[in-house]
Parts: sequence; C-alpha cells; structure tokens
Amino acid sequence: MIQITLSKEISDKCPDLHVLAMECSVRNSPSDEQLWQEIEKEAHLICQTVQLDQINKWSPIRATRQAYKCFGKDPNRYRPSAESLRRRILRGLPLYRVDTLVDLINLVSIHSGYSIGGFDKNKIQGGKLMLGVGKEGELYHGIGRGILNIAGLPVYRDEAGGIGTPTSDEERTKISLETTELLMIINGYSGLPDLIEAGEYAADRLRQYASTENINAQLISSAGTQAISL
Repeated sequence: MIQITLSKEISDKCPDLHVLAMECSVRNSPSDEQLWQEIEKEAHLICQTVQLDQINKWSPIRATRQAYKCFGKDPNRYRPSAESLRRRILRGLPLYRVDTLVDLINLVSIHSGYSIGGFDKNKIQGGKLMLGVGKEGELYHGIGRGILNIAGLPVYRDEAGGIGTPTSDEERTKISLETTELLMIINGYSGLPDLIEAGEYAADRLRQYASTENINAQLISSAGTQAISL
C-alpha cells in the first residue's frame, strides 16, 4: 500500500485524527442508475431528518471545521466537502453526476459525514503521502474550482505536491473513467468512532458497483499504522 504519514503539525493540533485508507482494483463506468437510486434515497432521508443549521453540528463535520480553525482557515468560506454536499441537498440543488466512483464516494460522504479523498492511485508520484498543512502561495488546482488557496487547509502531498484536502481534491490525481486502481481516504477528525463503519459501508458499495474484490485497508493515527479488514 501507499505509505501515509501524519506531519507533527497535524498530530499536535488534531490528536484525535484517525485516517482510514483503502486501496483496490476497480472498474469505473458512467453514472450507475441503481447507485443513483441509492443516492436519491439518502438525499430524501436527509431532507426529512436534518435542518440546514444542524449540518455543521454533526460530529464528523464539526471536528473537520475545528481542524480548519486550528490552522487559521475559515470553514464557512472553505467548507469541508461532506458539509457542502449536505447543504446542497437541503437547498434543493441537484448533486453532480460524474461517474460511478466519484458518485459512490459522494454517497459515502453524505451518509457518513466524513470528507473523503478519492484518487487514481497510478497518478500518485513517489509511492507515499504525508498529511500536512497548506502554505501561502502553494499551487493547487481544485477539481472544478481552478486555483484554490489551500493555506491553512490539511493537505495530502506526494513528491510532486498537494493532491487532496477535505474541501477539494487536485486535478492531477483525479479519478477518470480510465481509473483501474483506487485510493480512498476517509478523514476522521472526530476520532475512531464510526470510522470503521463508514469504511465497511464504502467497501460494500465498491464491491457492488465497481467490481471490487480485494480491498487493502489501513488505519493511520498519531500512534502509527495498522492493517484492517473490511
């Protein structure tokens, strides 16, 4: 698996952070209608049970927002992706249809509250990632956003630069229809509770919609790294 480490800056200010990383072979495809039925069912449930002013109080989202504040980033200007997706649903705006893998990751995010990175593993340079904090002037092209100011955002970097923040992933390593090897990173700033459940939920849908068979998973925290089964 790709080696993932946490910088001291991250570990010191986010001591409860647990990261669940999953690698697997996949078969991507245009948006899957059965998957979209599941997404629409999840969106309907959110509309029936959640108020707009409650979104940022949910533990996984609240903890991610707090991490932003610790590093000097305004989470109301640069919202974590899980929060943005739920807000979009409650504002009556349609979710974007991209492809099966991206749609699946969005489903896991709106279901679990975790902001999730999804990457084409074969586009990651150097075989390792470190989670640090974005710097002023650091060049980063957010997917569908253009140049994104990531100063103060938690950011995963490979040897060529940043590839993922809880707000947006980078164009350079984004998933496409040609993606055959997936790296999914679920960021648990609220700690370990519910993180494994989110991973199992994701693994079930990868098997159902992306022809995934073998999933390699590991749990990363300030205490180290351990392999887990999903």
